[in-house]
Parts: sequence; C-alpha cells; structure tokens
Amino acid sequence: MTATSSKIEALKRQREMEVKKKKNQSPFGIIITGMVITIYLALINYNLDFSSYWIIGILMGITLQRSRFCFAASFRDPIMVGSTSLLKAVLLAFIVSTIGFFIIQLRASVANPDYLITELPGQFNPVGLHTALGAILFGTGMVVAGGCASGVLIRIGEGHAMQLVVLIGFIIGATLGAAHFPFWDGVLISKTPVVHFPNHIGFFPSLILQLLLLCGLYFIADWYDKKNNIMTT
Repeated sequence: MTATSSKIEALKRQREMEVKKKKNQSPFGIIITGMVITIYLALINYNLDFSSYWIIGILMGITLQRSRFCFAASFRDPIMVGSTSLLKAVLLAFIVSTIGFFIIQLRASVANPDYLITELPGQFNPVGLHTALGAILFGTGMVVAGGCASGVLIRIGEGHAMQLVVLIGFIIGATLGAAHFPFWDGVLISKTPVVHFPNHIGFFPSLILQLLLLCGLYFIADWYDKKNNIMTT
C-alpha cells in the first residue's frame, strides 16, 4: 500500500515538473485594451452612433464569453450531461424579450388601432414547413460545428483556430442562402401564412399564454436538471 502511494506521489511530482508555466497574458490584455480605446476614440470623431455600437458590441462579447452563453450548448447539454443551466438562461431571455416586445408593439397598436402587421415594430415572417426544415438543418450544423454563431465567435476570440473553419462555413452558407432566397421564397416561403397571435386573441391574452408556456418549460427544465445533471452527482 505504501509502495503504491509512493509511486502515485512520484508520478504527481513528475507531472508537475512537466507542466509548463502559463504565459503571462497581461501584455496581450493591455495591447487589446489600448486597441479598443483607440478604435473607440477614432469612431467618436467619425460617427457617434458607430462608437456606441462598438462599445455595445464589446460589452456583449464580454458578457457572452464570461457567461459561456451558447444556443447549441443549451439544447445539447440536457441530452449529453443532463444540465439545463444554459437552457434556463435562454428561456429567461425569451421571457424578458417577450415582455419588452409586448410593450413596444402594444404602444404602436394603441397609436394606430387599424394597424397592419407590417406596420408594427419587429420582424414578422411566414411559418411553415421551411421553418421546421431550417431548424433541423441549423441545429444539426450547430452540433457538428460545436457551437452556435455566438459560441464560435467566442472561441475564435479565445484563440481556438479550428473555429475559423466554422466561421468561413458561416460566411459561405450565408452568402449562398442570400443568393438563393428569392427562389425558395417564391416556391415555398411566401405561400405560407404569417402568424401573429394578437391579431386573433389580443395582446394581453397572447402575453399571458406565452409567459405561461415559457415559465412551464423553465420549471420542467429545472426539474430535469435536478434529476439528470451528472455534474452535480
């Protein structure tokens, strides 16, 4: 028993000697911070709106990186490790955005009682078979690529060079999709209806219905996490 323990300790010491000290990242942080400030000051002189977008983008990037927020992981983790922490974060984001868009669209409809869907703030697109097919293709692509668009950009920023291949694929796919969209729009998309629940049941019932659905999914996700999360067992 003592001999085994000695061997384990010797292996630990050997491993510690083999592990290289991590490089100090402070100089890189200082350089990048200086670049961010320089670009911000340049944008202020050029266009005040652009400088605001730059800072908002930086803050969003920091938030995404520190929170490890990724749509792909939010749907992958419950199946692979039983964790629904990211899925619950996505559901909370939907709840907040639902309330926000409700307020914005309600104010617009009050200002113009005879509104058309196209006159309300937001994007309204047809829902049909193409929606399901697109979701399946994009979901499959996210799993194969190892992340969604935000996850890929985060990993590129962290220095994962392989994710550059995924980014190139994003660019190629988006370019081809934009080029072929008129064809699919004429064949399938434009022939499916645009669904806007407030037109059928009103704004407040639509809000309550969606919040109940999202809250129900949140509690189910929380229950699932407690039952299946292998990271806490």
